[in-house]
Formats: sequence, structure tokens, C-alpha cells
Amino acid sequence: MAQQTGHGDQHRPDRLVALSDGVFAIAMTLLVLDISVPQGLDSAAYGEELGDLPPKLYAYALSFLIIGIFWLDHGRVLRGLRSVDRPLVAVTLLGLGLVALLPFPTSLISEYADEPASVAFYAANIAAMDLTQIGILVVRARRPWLNADPMPPALVGATVADLAASVVVFAASIPLAWFWGANAMLAWLLLVPLKTMTGRRRSAAVREAEADAADPAEPR
Repeated sequence: MAQQTGHGDQHRPDRLVALSDGVFAIAMTLLVLDISVPQGLDSAAYGEELGDLPPKLYAYALSFLIIGIFWLDHGRVLRGLRSVDRPLVAVTLLGLGLVALLPFPTSLISEYADEPASVAFYAANIAAMDLTQIGILVVRARRPWLNADPMPPALVGATVADLAASVVVFAASIPLAWFWGANAMLAWLLLVPLKTMTGRRRSAAVREAEADAADPAEPR
């Protein structure tokens, strides 16, 4: 049922959250379909097939981890919504479409990791996914009537910085793939220190926002 709030066509966010959770669950499940061993093999062929599994298992584990982290971030950027409207739904659906697409570039890096296009396609998919998360925050900041409570600017800035770290690292690895091939994926390890730093900043902003909400009369 649309909510009559004077700001156009708005709806409760629970259906959008439920749809998001379903897409994440299906995308995670589809990742495993690329891991298989053909039937009817002799011992030599069976051994060869097992030898081909590590790249597939690596790609599976990487994408499963990324989708899991993206799911957590997605929950954060949708938290505190009172209602949703078409612009917010559009950006969210774009992000979910990219999540649903991820099993395809995952299969590319598991089978053709030495091809620059495979690494570039995978990195572009992840960078675009995180850009949609930032887009959701921008829409919410510009349409405050969608939020149950005001969004603290410091928390929004810290969350954007945390998401932007992934965008920068994955986007930077795209041109590197054409020079380094599969080795360009090593650049993704930069996310460990970067996300640690931005995650701490975001946690501090969360604590500050919670403290302000508990005692709004005390200036900070």
C-alpha cells in the first residue's frame, strides 16, 4: 500500500529488503554450479579434472565472500528506511542485477583467469556493485522523507568512504589486467588494510551517532 506522505509514490521497504535477500541467496547458490566433475571418467581423466578444481574453488570462495560482504553493506545502507520510492527502488534493483550477474564473471576467472578481459570484467562488476550502494546513500540523503530518522552526515561520509575503497581498488585493477593479466588480482589485497582503516572510521561514526541519539541534548 502506498503511503500518503505528500512526496509521491512511496511504499514500505520490507518488500525491497525481502527481494534483496532472495537475490543474494540465489546468487550465492548459483556460484557452486560451476564446480563439478563429469561422470564416466577413467582414473587419469578423473585426476586431471580434480587438478582443474582449485581455480574454480578459489573463484567460488572469493565471490561468496564478496557477496556476503556486499549483503552486509546492503543491509546497512537500507537500514532506517521508513519508505521507499521509485528512484531508490531503481538504484537498488540495478545493484541487485549486478549481484545476480556475478556468477558469470566468476566462471570467467575460474576458467580464463589469464585473459585480461576476464579479470577486468570481474573487477568492473564488483566496482559497479559498490557504486550502487553509494547511490542508495546519495538518494537517501537527497530524499530525507524516506528515512525514519535523520542520517548523521559523519556516518554517511564514513560509510561512503568505506564503500569507495572497494570501488577504487577494483576499478584500478581493470587497466592493470591488460599489463599483468591474472596478477592484477593481487591488487585486490590492498582492500585488507584499506577496509580495516575505513571500517574503523565507520565504527567510530556509528558509536558517535548512537551516543548522540542517546543524549541529544549534549553537544558533540
